[in-house]
Amino acid sequence: MRISPIWTARLATAGLLLLSAVPVIAGAFRVTTLAAGAEATPENARFVEVPLPVVVHIIGATLFCVLGAFQFHPGLRRRRPRWHRLSGRVLVPSGVAAALSGMWMTLFYDLPEHDGTRFGVLGVMRLVLGAFMAVAILISFRAILRRDIVRHRAWMIRGYAIGMAAGTQVLTVGPSMGLADPPGPLGHAMLMGLAWLINILVAEWIIRRPEARRRARASAAAQRRASGVQSGAISDQTSVS
Repeated sequence: MRISPIWTARLATAGLLLLSAVPVIAGAFRVTTLAAGAEATPENARFVEVPLPVVVHIIGATLFCVLGAFQFHPGLRRRRPRWHRLSGRVLVPSGVAAALSGMWMTLFYDLPEHDGTRFGVLGVMRLVLGAFMAVAILISFRAILRRDIVRHRAWMIRGYAIGMAAGTQVLTVGPSMGLADPPGPLGHAMLMGLAWLINILVAEWIIRRPEARRRARASAAAQRRASGVQSGAISDQTSVS
């Protein structure tokens, strides 16, 4: 039995929200404890001493992941285009803030032992992918300003895939944390990198599917026609006046 497109979109949105649930809840707990004046420990001293970057990262990533889950719902985009545009104006700076603050933390925070050195394998991956995420979001934003919906969609999916890796990392890294002998810095970096790789591959599959590309082009054409009708109506009103 084939699942209808409406239910496919609903399940995809629910899946994205579920995937982001653990990092969002963990982030909310971190912000709450910092606001309550948490006592510094070896594990959280860097956050207690300089809380702003991690707070910006958590809030930015939460807004980016949660709003992004609804942005990809095609029915919601069609029925509520104004909501899509307004939430996008929140999503873009939130995603860029999450990416840049993540890079700042990699460069300047004291890292936990399992993360390795600042410019080790994991550190370099965080810096490269953080920069890629920020650039992807900005390319997507520039594309929508030019009404290039196909390009806008593709680059936003790429940026979102990088940002959502925190949820996938719960699945790739989480099981190893309970082991009596957890992986060292290199093994930890490989498990973290696996999550990014999975998300990137899924994103590229979504972008390059023939059906998805046809829908993106059809949506772009429909929006251009709607813009033309609206512009024509405004011109008619002006000429009557």
